[in-house]
Amino acid sequence: MPWYEHATGDRLWYEERGTGPAIVLVHGWCMSSAVWRLQLESLSERFRVIAPDLAGHGRSAQSADGHDFARFVDDLSALFRHLDLADAILAGWSLGGQVALQAFGQLRDRLAGLVLISATPRFTATEDFPCGLTPVEVDGMALKLRRNAARALEGFTARMFSPGELDDPVQSTVIRDLLAAVPIPETSVALQSLQSLAKADMRHLLPAIDCPAVIINGDRDLICLPDASAFLEQQIPNSRRVVMQGCGHAPFLTRNKEFDVCLADFSRRVCGSTIR
Repeated sequence: MPWYEHATGDRLWYEERGTGPAIVLVHGWCMSSAVWRLQLESLSERFRVIAPDLAGHGRSAQSADGHDFARFVDDLSALFRHLDLADAILAGWSLGGQVALQAFGQLRDRLAGLVLISATPRFTATEDFPCGLTPVEVDGMALKLRRNAARALEGFTARMFSPGELDDPVQSTVIRDLLAAVPIPETSVALQSLQSLAKADMRHLLPAIDCPAVIINGDRDLICLPDASAFLEQQIPNSRRVVMQGCGHAPFLTRNKEFDVCLADFSRRVCGSTIR
């Protein structure tokens, strides 16, 4: 069974498919490993694809230690040790991107490359970082969660996509079914992780990232703004940016084939040309 145990004794879940160089996919806020279903299906033909559920998300147990970045980084580090991963690609989406940024220092010796998807080093805007959501917007998210978590997350999910992005009925059905399979976390978990998002500032970590990195974002992202991805590219020394036109916050869903090619090409570049 794909379970591993944290040092606290909590049981944590991960999905794993395929063989070859490892790609570890970290989900976003209030999501789970279920969001990576398309990548687990397609990339596992050439790679070992691993997608964990962070504490309190998906099938993973809630943590008595809370649900903030410190805990999520511990989860991820525990998974790398459990699987004894080396020369892996670490890919984080949204909140998962910030988990990856903060975990980089602990995992550097085990990584070949870093992928940041619809990510930001700071979720909330400040005077010296206007590339985030306003404090009023973030406070509004918390208020909606307290009133009705299911409705709040439904609205958040709808905001992930730009107008017209889900017009294809076949693709739309696949994506909606996929997102419907994501368990809704407890309201306390959602609020704790949102609070961690609202307060975190990881800009100081960026210059120390010394492995190859690729930054992928949609040009119509309303959650982690495109300017935040541009900032990441400017601050991470060995990075390049891929912008998907007409795309919102979840390019791995609405542009899954293009996204998978980008991720596979990056993995080949940093892991070696022998990957088929």
